[in-house]
Amino acid sequence: MTAFKPQVIIVGSGINSLVCAALLAKWGKSVLVLERNAVLGGCIRTEALFPGYTHDVLSCWYPLFLGSPAYQELKPALEKAGVEFLHSDYSTGLVQPNGKGIALKREMLAASLQLDEVAAGANDGEALMRMAQQILHEDAALIFGLLGHNPYGFGMLKLLFSEWRKRGIDGLTAFAGSSLETFRRWAERELQSDFSRALIAPWVLHTGLGPDDASSALIGKLTFAAVVAGGMPVVKGGSIRLVDALKGIIEQHGGQLITDAHVDRIITHQRGKKSRTSGVIVAGQIYHASEAVVCNVTPQQLYGHLLGNVPDAVRQRAQNYRYGRGGMQVHFALNHPPPWREPELRHVPLVHLTESMEQVCLSVTQANNGYLPGHPTLAIGQPTALDPSRAPAGGWILWVQMQELPTHLKGDALGEIPIPADGKWNNAVREAMADRVQARLETVMPGFSSSIVGRKAYSPADLQALNSNLSGGDPYSGICSPDQFFWLRPFAASQGTKGYQTPVSNVFHIGASTHPGPGLSGTSGYLVARRLARR
Repeated sequence: MTAFKPQVIIVGSGINSLVCAALLAKWGKSVLVLERNAVLGGCIRTEALFPGYTHDVLSCWYPLFLGSPAYQELKPALEKAGVEFLHSDYSTGLVQPNGKGIALKREMLAASLQLDEVAAGANDGEALMRMAQQILHEDAALIFGLLGHNPYGFGMLKLLFSEWRKRGIDGLTAFAGSSLETFRRWAERELQSDFSRALIAPWVLHTGLGPDDASSALIGKLTFAAVVAGGMPVVKGGSIRLVDALKGIIEQHGGQLITDAHVDRIITHQRGKKSRTSGVIVAGQIYHASEAVVCNVTPQQLYGHLLGNVPDAVRQRAQNYRYGRGGMQVHFALNHPPPWREPELRHVPLVHLTESMEQVCLSVTQANNGYLPGHPTLAIGQPTALDPSRAPAGGWILWVQMQELPTHLKGDALGEIPIPADGKWNNAVREAMADRVQARLETVMPGFSSSIVGRKAYSPADLQALNSNLSGGDPYSGICSPDQFFWLRPFAASQGTKGYQTPVSNVFHIGASTHPGPGLSGTSGYLVARRLARR
């Protein structure tokens, strides 16, 4: 038995868990965070992969967090702890294998003028401004309100009532209809240049969707516009600084964090018609919680393993929850900045490499059917463009992400990489795919390979091994299709479950598998912390 008896136990230590624990601790609640891995942070993981180089192995960028209510509440404490977010005058960009590229500034009007120069005669800069006006101004209150409120809370009712008075039923219906549109359909209607479509299309991938999926237009436009307007900030010295600061806030206010603590089961008791928890069991040891248990896990982990005696309908819906394509990370340590064919791209935090919107669509289709894509879309991150302290003097880091990979292998689109009989990722397939990535980078950075100090790749199987919430290597803990988003994330309310509450009255569910979905905003942790603080 433990001497420390917290009011709230939090299972898992991703950003939503740490935000929830830090806020509750600040607001006077005693909290205990239990993490199954040897390190805290979930998808925030910083390692010295090569001597002198500091790599964010999984997540790296913080535009969602800096715009969140969680950050506004924690900002003074984080700054006091030394957390510094670094920005760039650039936001994002595109490079094509033929060398044509664009490095967008961090301001929508400037970006639209740049686009008009590159895509001459298409007037896509004007279309970009119309899109930004719609997303970031006319619909901003509704979009960000939908993403920032508990779907079942009173704040949501107030928001919808206000928007109904402003728009009417026809206006709300029109918004709902446009929210389901595919990116391809919107782009073919509104953008005249193939280059412009290729510029925005990869941003659809950053929630696990593809340009032909329902709702991909809204997701792609929103993500792109937010990045161009707000940039892609990083944490100075590596994202672990944020984890350490949140840990410090928790401990300063009496909370505790324990690693290598795999929760086996949540203890539940029946009280009349309601079920409640009194704590959790870790390797035979009981940790008591006097008020609540908060779980940052997948639906299958929560309802198929941690909680017993939940209604069959809830357990079945959790089992039906689906995950998306696998992700892959390839990290390069370089002895000098990459030799971009378009030199200005050196200043851009995150550049996408693809031939076209159609190629993005094709790579998604290949991955969905079990094939390694022949020409994958590369998200090429350059954290050292913002934070030179992450590499030795003159050195550089490339953070490369792919989001169009199968979790189970059936073949290779180019017929070059042998596929194991069991269809599972292994080291040989991973390194062969990393070779394909490296060769692809050479097309836009001639001589790039000669500057490599070290390369480290992580396959979808490796991602799941690092974080069990990344089922099948899905970096978003569940596909964000309309049937698994907003009110329906992770699934529709059933048997008394509302929002983040489970059928066990004082057990709550947070994390990327819950509303508002993936990213580093910390919103679900923030909303549950507010709810528990009122108790």
